[in-house]
Amino acid sequence: MYLPSQFATQDQRLAARVMREHPLASLITTDDAGLPYVSHLPLHLQHEDTGFRLLGHMARPNVQWRHLQQHARALVTFMGPHAYMSPSVYPDRARVPSWNYVAVHCSVTARLLDHDDAHAKDALLKCLIGDHEPAYAAQWRDMEGELARKLLAGIVAFELQVDHWQCKIKLNQHRPESHAALHAAYLGGGAQQQALADWMVRLGLVGGSSAPSGGPDDPCGSNADS
Repeated sequence: MYLPSQFATQDQRLAARVMREHPLASLITTDDAGLPYVSHLPLHLQHEDTGFRLLGHMARPNVQWRHLQQHARALVTFMGPHAYMSPSVYPDRARVPSWNYVAVHCSVTARLLDHDDAHAKDALLKCLIGDHEPAYAAQWRDMEGELARKLLAGIVAFELQVDHWQCKIKLNQHRPESHAALHAAYLGGGAQQQALADWMVRLGLVGGSSAPSGGPDDPCGSNADS
């Protein structure tokens, strides 16, 4: 993506935070006609010593898993909070509106899980359950065996090894004269604006305390009920 240096970060923890707080990703492959094909999927992040790995699944009728089978390289994007920026945050009037946002792009190599490996699929699903509704793990565990097998057969599970990532945090970092007014405007806005106000605090653009990061680097094992 277009990534001016003032908006780029190499901080893995910031990138991981974006992916964990905004897990609904866009998985982008190329179809048989050479055109982009996009699925919107929740992905579980594993932050390992060697980098990032993403776990997910899609419905078996979704042809995109065949794209991954034929060409393992793909692109995954995560969109964090975003909001309009009024030029009124500047002390002078020779300014124009803009849009601020936080995003992560990942170039990945995919590995499809064996269709018949119900145990591996089950473990992957428990990672997602642990992310979003740990209490549901008991209901999933107690589900009648034949029904569970049919449900597992209806999905294609995959692992995405992140080969390269970019994290863009566009919050007018290069215009310090706007920071106080921009933060105040976002703090008084809706959920998206307030999230950006918190990011301004995280980056040290303004004073204040941000929400705690929360959770271990890989909460899969600790949150999911085995």
